[in-house]
This record gives sequence, C-alpha cells and structure tokens, in this order.
Amino acid sequence: MTDTTQPVQWPAGYRINPRAEGPAKAIVDAFREMPVAAIGDAMSRNVGTYGLRQYHARLETVLCGPAVTVRVRPGDNLMIHKALMMVQPGDVLVIDGGADVTQALIGGLMRTTCMARQLGGLVIDGAIRDLLEWAEDGMPIFARGHTHRGPSKDGPGEINVPVSCAGMAVLPGDLIVGDADGVIAVPAAEAADVLRRTRLHLEREARIRETNRLGTADPERFDAVLREKGLPI
Repeated sequence: MTDTTQPVQWPAGYRINPRAEGPAKAIVDAFREMPVAAIGDAMSRNVGTYGLRQYHARLETVLCGPAVTVRVRPGDNLMIHKALMMVQPGDVLVIDGGADVTQALIGGLMRTTCMARQLGGLVIDGAIRDLLEWAEDGMPIFARGHTHRGPSKDGPGEINVPVSCAGMAVLPGDLIVGDADGVIAVPAAEAADVLRRTRLHLEREARIRETNRLGTADPERFDAVLREKGLPI
C-alpha cells in the first residue's frame, strides 16, 4: 500500500501536481466577452504571448478557461498525453515546449482526445502538425509553428508547475484568454479585479471612439504630453 502521508519523490525532470482550480465559472464566462487587447491594456500592456499564431480557422473563435500547465523536453509529448488524462471540461492546456519547432508536440490524433475531453483549447510554445484537422471548428489552438516531423514519447516533463509560454508566465489555474489578437494569462487570484478594470477600460474606449467618430477629440490629450517633453506646441 502506498504511504500517502509522505511527499512524492519524483525522478529528476518529472513532476505531476494536482489540477489547480481556476476562477469561478461566472468570471470565466464574463471574460469570454472581453477582448484580449483590452484585458492587456487593463494589465499594464506588457503581459501576454508573442510569436504564436492561431491554427483554428475562424478568427472570431475565443479561447477561455483555467490553465493546466505542462513543461516538456522539446520535441517530446509524453507528459502532454498524461495531462490530457487529468483535464476537466473547459480547461486550457498551456505547454512550454521551449519554443522548439523542429518536431511537432501534438497532432490530429491528440486533437481527437482533446475533443473527447472537451478541452477549452491549447496554447503551445512549440510546433503542431495535421493542420487541416486543427483548422476545423471546435478546438482553438495557438502554437509557435508547425512541421510534419512527429514527437518522441520518452520524457521528461512536468504537469501543473509554473511555466513560461511564448514570453508569458503562467501558473496552474490562471485564466487563459485567447482571440485573434493573441493570448493572455490572468492570475486566478486577480481575475475579478482585472475583469472590473477591463470593463472600465472598454467604457473609456467607447467614449474615445465616439469623439473620434464625431471629430471632437480633445487635442490636449496628446499636446499636453508633447509639451511635457519640451516641444513648442
């Protein structure tokens, strides 16, 4: 019988932590209506992924759900398979593949598993393959690149640990939101406040958009900044 009172001694390079609960469902649902660009503006404009592209076909598709994180050796997907056994419907798999695109980490067969598990989507700092299958509706995916070359299944890897994905720090349970503009991670503990700030930001943008449409924008919005920099405006 396994002694569950003792900490697990993982082999070097391996770790499997329990799934972390994300924000409440009402907050997740509300973020589905929030543009990623506006969320980023509400979070200081310097967080989010870069260098990824969407491989699902419909630009209007939104990815939104709590993160299950995976860190793998570049070109190896053993622990991704294990993570797919652990996800709950709506989860988003965030994979740190070290930005390597020489071998695909995930392909069409695994997409079938993602659909069966009702995954909310995938964000991969690595490569995928079987692009025609990923372009079909139903499974949003962002990745660094693509190649026909398949992965190994040897490990090592870690599940539900802090990862870095395309320049973005992600903790297990963080809320991941992705749309045509990109992907962002909202810390689970801050999600309610970020939602509030995003809504306020969108209200401000609506006011600015209306003055732009009417041609009544206040020139002082930018002239004041230029004068502070010493320009004779």
